[in-house]
Amino acid sequence: MTFQAIVFDNDGLLLDTEDAWTRAEEALFERHGSAFTQEHKRELIGTSRTESAVILERQLDMPGRGEALTEELHDLVMAEVSAGVPPRPGALELLAAVRAAGLPVGLASNSVRAFVQRALEAGQLADGHFDVVVSADDVALPKPAPDIYLAACAGLGVEPERAAALEDSPPGVASARAAGMYVIGVPYFPDAILEGASMVAPSLADPRVAAALGVG
Repeated sequence: MTFQAIVFDNDGLLLDTEDAWTRAEEALFERHGSAFTQEHKRELIGTSRTESAVILERQLDMPGRGEALTEELHDLVMAEVSAGVPPRPGALELLAAVRAAGLPVGLASNSVRAFVQRALEAGQLADGHFDVVVSADDVALPKPAPDIYLAACAGLGVEPERAAALEDSPPGVASARAAGMYVIGVPYFPDAILEGASMVAPSLADPRVAAALGVG
């Protein structure tokens, strides 16, 4: 298939903000007398603020405190990401190849806009790299609903069926698939199952990814 636009997820796919999230989550759990584990991380990765509030309430056994916990976590992660975030392997090269091919490029993130902007600035991707940026603040429903990807495709002026999405988490893959897009899954956790992905690769540096997008 020849694609008319490409849409990247951000956290854990384009930029390795997940390390910043993990440090913030570890600090949050320590504040509340618990130890943050990889299983906690697996459950939280890719979720929206609303979903993470419910999950954090259960993980920390603090019913009714979800909104306060997510606000506390937001403050912690904003401080962490300000120190800089590295790109994921092959991310900058693939982004450059897509832009060199003349394809419109979008970013579709389940994070709030303030965090997305801070992360892009820290990763030196804030200016001119994306034709449209859609965050969880810009739609009625976050991933796994299709709203974020539908909005990104609309902003790029393409039908979702003619666009490809790159995702690292199950909620993200489900969102892009529900929008009708071709989805390349690059799991943040290598053993994660990205059900519904059109293809799965271990990294954005895998030449099959560029080939599938028609830019390699």
